[in-house]
Amino acid sequence: MLRALIRLAVVKLAVYAGLAVVLIIAADKRFRRLVEADRRRLFAAARPDHPPVVTEEMLAGLPEPAQRYLRYSGVVGRPMVDTVRIRQACRMRPAPGGRSFPLVAEQWYRVEPPGFIWDATVPVGRIPVVRGRDGYLEGRGMMTIKAGSLIPFVDASGPEMDQASLTRHLSEMSWFPSAFLRERVTWEAIDDTNVRVSITDGDLRATGVLEIDAEGRLVTFRSERHAMVGKAFELRPWSAPTYAYGEFEGLRLPVRGAAVWTLPNGTELPYIEAELTDVEYDPPLPA
Repeated sequence: MLRALIRLAVVKLAVYAGLAVVLIIAADKRFRRLVEADRRRLFAAARPDHPPVVTEEMLAGLPEPAQRYLRYSGVVGRPMVDTVRIRQACRMRPAPGGRSFPLVAEQWYRVEPPGFIWDATVPVGRIPVVRGRDGYLEGRGMMTIKAGSLIPFVDASGPEMDQASLTRHLSEMSWFPSAFLRERVTWEAIDDTNVRVSITDGDLRATGVLEIDAEGRLVTFRSERHAMVGKAFELRPWSAPTYAYGEFEGLRLPVRGAAVWTLPNGTELPYIEAELTDVEYDPPLPA
């Protein structure tokens, strides 16, 4: 009798597990359709006219560290970029002292008007146990994170998210550095190593400081950014250090780095570390 009950319990558990997997897979398909709709919105507007190739004359009026950085990146003589697709292998650590876990991500960018969609997955085998969607579209920031593509535990939007998302876009333009030469971007000299850069989108403005070494490599991007704390936002110091450089599409780019919050007690939380695994400029747009 006991053996029969145990067998029945095992069968039930197997059925429930199978149903859970089916539900997760179905929810993941819905999540993917949501991201695809975001991408269609991102690329809906016509591409504006711009100079076809970056020239030395475009760098002439910039602060010297900015010129040094852009020359090192290799943009001079290269085409101006309109759209970008990257892939990343990441590790995320949401809390100080907490466990980290791997995630893979694909991200699409538009230079004019600025925008991006980040599509991230935490996989266990072939099962997407966590799905994340982060973006900046039509002047609005957003973030959605779901367990198993089913249960939302982050769903953020609003003015603070708008600013945070535009700041993220500005910091990640180092992966398509010709974007730093667009009209909406302005520069301000600080010293021989640091330079302030800003981007505007309508009434919204994001600003950060680039630290550039003597060779022209980006060392870190520093700013203040709104962090989610519970259901509210707090403005905190935020940075994106570069750990390693590499080459994609003929440009020298940061290929390993992190995103770091400075916590109220002064300690730093590198909550995500990312490695760039693929970059494609002006790729065929998704259907």
